[in-house]
Amino acid sequence: VIHKIPKTYDNVIFLDKKDQKININEYKGSLLILNFWATWCEPCKEEMPSLDKLSLDKNFKNLEILPINIGQEKINKIKEFYIKTNIENLDIFYDTDVRLAKKFLLRGLPTTLIINKDGGEIARVVGSIDFQDKNFKTWLQNFD
Repeated sequence: VIHKIPKTYDNVIFLDKKDQKININEYKGSLLILNFWATWCEPCKEEMPSLDKLSLDKNFKNLEILPINIGQEKINKIKEFYIKTNIENLDIFYDTDVRLAKKFLLRGLPTTLIINKDGGEIARVVGSIDFQDKNFKTWLQNFD
């Protein structure tokens, strides 16, 4: 879904692997991919390796990828998932109380939000996507 008018949000806060609060506003000026997922989600398992590869793509200069686990899972379980699916380049983020799922009105997992440099949601993918798809990457470069 591509939004004609970007959607903006206030107080988007989640945690990193050190339990430090992260605010989405810290990333203004960067193109953001917020990917909401859980370890028990089969489509997430299929999608995450292509997201991991996207983080290495040198064609993107201002892209930040934030995979946010919303499965109310412990950090060790998330780390195990990363090892099993060979995720080597993405940091760990999570939302323990599922506030973000409510704030963004998530309807299923995985769900990916594309946030422009001004902090507005310009697009949303409900379900899995191949982040290595040429058409997707070409479209995404328009916002980098």
